Amino acid sequence: MHWLFGDQLGPHFLRPSPGSGLARDTPLLMIESRSVFRRRRFHRAKAHLVLSAMRHRAAELGDRVRYVRADTYREGLERAAGRDRVTVHRPTSYAALRLVRALPRVTVGPARGFLVPLDDFAAWADGQGGERLRQEDFYRWVRRGHELLMDGDGPAGGRWNLDHDNREPPPRGTDVLPVGRPYRPREDGIDEEVRRDLDRWEKDGDVSFVGRDGPRLFPATRTEARAALARFVEHRLATFGPYEDAMLAGDPVLSHSLLSSSLNLGLLDPAECVERAEAAWRADAAPLNSVEGFVRQIAGWREYVWQLYWYFGEEYRDANTLRHTAALPGWWNDLDADAVRARCLRTVLAQVRDTGWTHHIPRLMVLGSHALQRGWDPARVTDWFHRCFVDGYDWVMVPNVVGMSQYADGGRMTTKPYTSGGAYVNRMSDLCGPCAYRPGDRTGPRACPYTAGYWNFLDRHRTALEHNHRMARAVRGLDRLTDLDEVRRQERARGDSAP
Repeated sequence: MHWLFGDQLGPHFLRPSPGSGLARDTPLLMIESRSVFRRRRFHRAKAHLVLSAMRHRAAELGDRVRYVRADTYREGLERAAGRDRVTVHRPTSYAALRLVRALPRVTVGPARGFLVPLDDFAAWADGQGGERLRQEDFYRWVRRGHELLMDGDGPAGGRWNLDHDNREPPPRGTDVLPVGRPYRPREDGIDEEVRRDLDRWEKDGDVSFVGRDGPRLFPATRTEARAALARFVEHRLATFGPYEDAMLAGDPVLSHSLLSSSLNLGLLDPAECVERAEAAWRADAAPLNSVEGFVRQIAGWREYVWQLYWYFGEEYRDANTLRHTAALPGWWNDLDADAVRARCLRTVLAQVRDTGWTHHIPRLMVLGSHALQRGWDPARVTDWFHRCFVDGYDWVMVPNVVGMSQYADGGRMTTKPYTSGGAYVNRMSDLCGPCAYRPGDRTGPRACPYTAGYWNFLDRHRTALEHNHRMARAVRGLDRLTDLDEVRRQERARGDSAP
């Protein structure tokens, strides 16, 4: 019997290979564990998506799979397999890996669903010195190894990185980017069944969720995921690049692919995504900067995050170089966007509350930046992102939050803290105009919480950051502030109240 976890749902997880223990007729096992939802307060839309995807996959597999609903994985495995031997692909978290390794008669095979085997990455990383591993170096290595967007031995178009072409603010005078609509699935009876079960669990007090669960917005089947990929490549990829860092209050999606949850559920293989995007460029259906930006997200960043999660080790999650220890306030944990006055944060928090998703710039420069400026415990921030996003998994959020967003590792993953004043948000969005605060004000009744928070953050961590070559100039700017004492007083008074 072969055990499929709930993020191993695509056909590439059933492909026979030497040592996998899989044949075309190998019996399959899926376990729906209630305790997973009891341990954490997940977003309701995330719980619905995961269970819907698992139950849809079980329906597709028919009699080949035994689908067990149990309180725990151990209980489900005992009921389904008894004393029989079981194989399983390497799970995607340290906790799940510890579990399967501790179970008798369970054989763990290599991971699937990624471009680079873990051992290959470890060899590459060791060759780089193993400590400060840069995503750009890794990305070029993957491009060469998988012949992605290559022209002979060099990059297509002559440049590896087209980020400079992909940092446009949103077009002025528009509330919605004029591109084709993203793919949205239609719910069916399985979705209704899942929603009834979630309602019953909440009513019984067995579990508690956060956020809203409206009609499902993301694919739960391979067919839906492939349709979403096709829609993106044919109608949205061409305009993805220039505006991938932009934000619009009325258009949270812009030209983004919305494929992250499908990739992380295993419904799509990353290879088919990047290959299809490259084919569009070679057919003159999409410009190189948009295709390179999309390929970078998957073959560069997603792959890099997965590899670092395992390479840095489980203790990486506890990194806290800046010694941030503050708890997350209730309004944040409850996704209470209505309690917030700052328009950028209110808008993004409402997007998370209503959909369980927002794209990478609101995550990093609005949500993550606020948490960093307030000095919140990075482990708690990581857990919040894991629970509240439909594409959030332990392997996704530990490097993204600990390393990238909260700079808790002191620079092992990135060269600088990613935080800014209100000027960045004002430049890259339409969020600041009607706001109660002014992005240029550090003090006073209309002081932007991001602008004041930015300078207060630099002031608190001056010693740690003044020798960082990417932060030294900003830190020196503190000496020119005549109102720094007022910024400090104001930020102490603000505390963890909603801005």
